[in-house]
Amino acid sequence: MRPVALVYPPTCDPTAPYLSLPTLAGWLRSHGVEVLPVDANVEAFDALLQRAPLHQLANQLEHRLLELERKTSLTHQEQLIYGALWAARGDALAAPDAMDDAVAVLRDRTGTRFYDMAAYGDAVTTVEAGMRLISAAHAPLTMSFTGYRTPFSLLNAAEVALDAGPQRNPFHDYFCALVDRLRAANVLLVGISVAFPGQIQPAYSLAHLIKQRWPEVHVTVGGPALTQLFQGLTDVQAAAAKGPFDSVITYEGEVALLDLVRTLQRGETPPALVRGEMTEDMGRLPAPDFTGLPLEKYFSPQLVLPYDPTRGCYWGKCTFCHYGLAEVGTAAYRERPVEHVLSHVKTLMEKHGTSVFYFSQDAVNPKTMLRIVRTAKEQGLRFRWSTDMRPERSLTPERCAELREGGALSMALGVESASPRVLELIDKGVPVETVRGAIESLAGANIAVEAMCFTDFPTENAREAMATVAFVDSLKDKLGLFICGEFDLTKGSLVAQDPSQFGIEETWRVAGDELGMGLFYQERKDPKSPQERQRVDEALTRVSRNWRLEHYPWAGALSTAHTMLYYARFGPDCFRGFARHAKGTVPGAQPKVFPSRFDVLTILEHAPQTEGGLWEEMVYARREVGRQLHDAMANALPRARPSPGRYLVAPGGVVTPASGGPGRTRSSRGGRRGTTAANATKQPVRGWS
Repeated sequence: MRPVALVYPPTCDPTAPYLSLPTLAGWLRSHGVEVLPVDANVEAFDALLQRAPLHQLANQLEHRLLELERKTSLTHQEQLIYGALWAARGDALAAPDAMDDAVAVLRDRTGTRFYDMAAYGDAVTTVEAGMRLISAAHAPLTMSFTGYRTPFSLLNAAEVALDAGPQRNPFHDYFCALVDRLRAANVLLVGISVAFPGQIQPAYSLAHLIKQRWPEVHVTVGGPALTQLFQGLTDVQAAAAKGPFDSVITYEGEVALLDLVRTLQRGETPPALVRGEMTEDMGRLPAPDFTGLPLEKYFSPQLVLPYDPTRGCYWGKCTFCHYGLAEVGTAAYRERPVEHVLSHVKTLMEKHGTSVFYFSQDAVNPKTMLRIVRTAKEQGLRFRWSTDMRPERSLTPERCAELREGGALSMALGVESASPRVLELIDKGVPVETVRGAIESLAGANIAVEAMCFTDFPTENAREAMATVAFVDSLKDKLGLFICGEFDLTKGSLVAQDPSQFGIEETWRVAGDELGMGLFYQERKDPKSPQERQRVDEALTRVSRNWRLEHYPWAGALSTAHTMLYYARFGPDCFRGFARHAKGTVPGAQPKVFPSRFDVLTILEHAPQTEGGLWEEMVYARREVGRQLHDAMANALPRARPSPGRYLVAPGGVVTPASGGPGRTRSSRGGRRGTTAANATKQPVRGWS
């Protein structure tokens, strides 16, 4: 029988494998299906983040700049590209020659340089500079390990196809080689698993290329992000959203994927849209099977494996929450038998030589984890682990001590807010003092506590937002890390189902958004003035200085492989200890002066602001989006006229007048509140998912 290829596309965390492919591979292999797993995410970044390809992209950036410098004036759209290229020019000078050593630091098996915060910081800064170079060379693309966006991303099938073209797709060369590899293996089916929004466009780009070069092979897609995309679409919208895929599997995929394989093996035509069924009995599921994945390629000195002892959320009532494998809220809570969990963990330890696991699920019941660690102790099985939990009253000092003895490194807790009224609206079910008690018990047991908070829940006022900031500040000596993002409305949340109950006057979608990616809302009144919002931001910035916080997926971001390894080496308070360490630099970077035909600083400052205004006009005033409308408004704007100058550039978006004076900095490191991935995917208008 022909094998089945399972592909995990960019763009996502390259430091550890994700769970979807091993879970599907384990299920298919247990039913006699040969599987070819491909972590295209880590393979693609392994191919891109090297000296030679980055030098090619630096040359591409300079060529694009030269073409713009020759123009007698710049349109608004050209100004955006011009600014993006200048902002990345310092990165293009420095990142290529430093990249090979940076990646070597991240993979340092001895740990000598990986656990040296100065060397590690330089490596992270270099990789981030490389990512900015890749983005700018393909401008108007903005790409990170959490996001992948162009101005008209995923609005309609035509825009999806345009972004799949070789000039817009940084993964094109790698994808071409991957298609050749899949053809050589003569696979029956290519299944693409899309877990996160940043993978959606690259998944479509890969599917377009497969169908161009090998039209007869069946290409299917599934995963949480695709499930969210297809939820609520009309038949017409779903047909458009299917695009280059032959079929789409929504919700949990094991049973549906096996049925699809059997249908193709019989030579029959499967349905185009398949709703997967929830696995009620998790005792049926085999262990995740990582065999065939390029485990040596992950950007980490030690392998950290994910494992799912449970699925879904046992509370399942939080009104803001929507995870992609449920129509509303979160999926129903289910557990693997404890004896299966420990058997699987032991097998993975022996097979892959690792003893560090991330238990990946919505939220595991603390009592379940106690049963797991108690049984592991009886069996003499020792491993280290981290996971997500609700801050329950059951997390007493005694039980937390047991969890620590059983290998617990860290717990990410859904704190959400410290305002009792907001918590009641959220239906969190855990009062503030219970949350405080859980944090203190875990910290007292030497377990790193990661607090997940957010502000701007509908009707939240400044006093309530500041209560959350003050709560974090009061526990700064107990918390290993924290994150404070902003509320965003998702279509499967209870707030979106009944917005009037939460002070929302209306919700709407915009014309032209054919795939239904955006959901926007207007509160009855704005509960915070601009001055109050600024004070909240300033307070969060002050509190953030107590930790060394990083963007996902680096050490200093919540629930990442690198963060877990740092906890294991230095203890739960290490990121407070590293707070005074300077941020990294790109080794060998030398600022350089370039002449320009246009006023670079004015363009850097005003073009993005103007672009934001255009999108505000389209989304909130006209409630219609699209390239034609955008360009009509943009073409009516004044062009940039020549204003020659000389500018010094350096990595991190630094652009300074060569003659001295104030410089301007465009840096991906800044971000509102500086607290990891919540700020890495900000949109020009609220509500774009």
